[in-house]
Amino acid sequence: MRALDTIAESIRVGYAHPTTLLNTLIEVENEGGLGAVRRVERQLNLSVQALRERQHPHSDLAQTWLNSARAYLVTNAQRRQAV
Repeated sequence: MRALDTIAESIRVGYAHPTTLLNTLIEVENEGGLGAVRRVERQLNLSVQALRERQHPHSDLAQTWLNSARAYLVTNAQRRQAV
C-alpha cells in the first residue's frame, strides 16, 4: 500500500503537510474503502506505541497521523448518519 510508504517516509523525515495527511487518507479509502482506513488506523496505533517506547524523536508526528485517521473515520461515520 503506497499510503503506508507515504506515512513512514513523513515520520522518518519528521514532517507532513496537513493536505498530505488528508489526501493520503482519501487515497486509502478510494483504494480499499473504510475498512482499509481502519486497518491503517490500527497499524498507526501499534506504531505510535512502539515509537514512544523507543523514544523516537518523531513519535508526535505518528500520533498526528493516528489522530487524523481517527478524525477521518469519525467524520465519515457522521456523514453517513446525516444521510
